[in-house]
Amino acid sequence: MTIQNQFENIGGIFITPENHLKEKLSKIKAFIFDWDGVFNNGSKVGDEGSSFAEPDAMGINMLKLDFWLRNGYLPHTFIVTGEENKSAQFLATREHMNAAFYRCKFKVKALERICRENNLKPEEIAFVFDDILDVELARSCGASFQINRNANPLFNQFLVDTMSCDYRTGNTGGNGGVREVCELIIGLNGDLSQAIETRIEFTGDYTKYLNERNLINTLCEPVE
Repeated sequence: MTIQNQFENIGGIFITPENHLKEKLSKIKAFIFDWDGVFNNGSKVGDEGSSFAEPDAMGINMLKLDFWLRNGYLPHTFIVTGEENKSAQFLATREHMNAAFYRCKFKVKALERICRENNLKPEEIAFVFDDILDVELARSCGASFQINRNANPLFNQFLVDTMSCDYRTGNTGGNGGVREVCELIIGLNGDLSQAIETRIEFTGDYTKYLNERNLINTLCEPVE
């Protein structure tokens, strides 16, 4: 069974054909993740923040590990969100992402900063998102992935009609959507089996990866 068949079987939709998406991913050196509606279902209680799921965190770790095994260096990873969210900052810091940028009402500003400060081009960045405020950033990046939500069928169709993203997940935010994207990227561009075996072994290459990853001090600040 092909990668495309496996992901279509769980409800994923390839807006960009698999071969073209694979070509796009071959250029990617960094990953940006939106927060609300991506790592969770978007529910919040006041300013107490919102949750995330550990399978999604594992997906990001495996994404970074696979990239490191193939390229010999770590990809840049970021959370970019419109609100200040302690859970987002906690996950970014625990997983040693490069930054968690918040209060980003116009998220392309965060992209400009990320490119400027890390010697990256927009086409070298993949973006994982869910909603309308993210579309301009999704259009600006080299590859983009929408976390599915069935409550907005017209918006979903808009993204297809305007080719504003490359893939829509079968799983929703907080229910494995991020993990699905991570495994798809690895499946199209890397070697998940090698990454899994390296993680299981823990010593050797995984220890080297972990030591390098843990040297990253996560920046948490607004981009207004």
